[in-house]
Amino acid sequence: MTATRTLVIEKELPHPPEKIWRALTQGALLKEWLMDNDFQPIVGHKFSFRAAPNPNWSGVIESQVLVVEPNTTLSYSWGAVGLGTVVVWTLVATGGGTLLRMEQSGFGPDQGRNYGGARIGWQRFLTNLEQLLARTQ
Repeated sequence: MTATRTLVIEKELPHPPEKIWRALTQGALLKEWLMDNDFQPIVGHKFSFRAAPNPNWSGVIESQVLVVEPNTTLSYSWGAVGLGTVVVWTLVATGGGTLLRMEQSGFGPDQGRNYGGARIGWQRFLTNLEQLLARTQ
């Protein structure tokens, strides 16, 4: 068995889990902070995230919904540039809002560049998410 790496980012956000859940599961909101998509929060639903292509990437991430537990857990596969990773979002209500945990697992030992790119990318995406949450109801 080959060891894989997992990227974990946790943020405490001053919003209720229900508000963050909407941003994670409604296509129009997802498009605002992550990428254009045809996401639906239905287990088994195949969808794609779409961004501007570049010479090393088609701009398409093929995904499938794996877990939907409203306001607590969302998981989907993340297939791009030879990656076969899984993204899991976990929301835990706290006294002042929600602890949001994003975990992307399955990076192979030869995918250091992908891991580094994901680390930078998710930080940027989560900043976008925070800005979206701050300006929406």
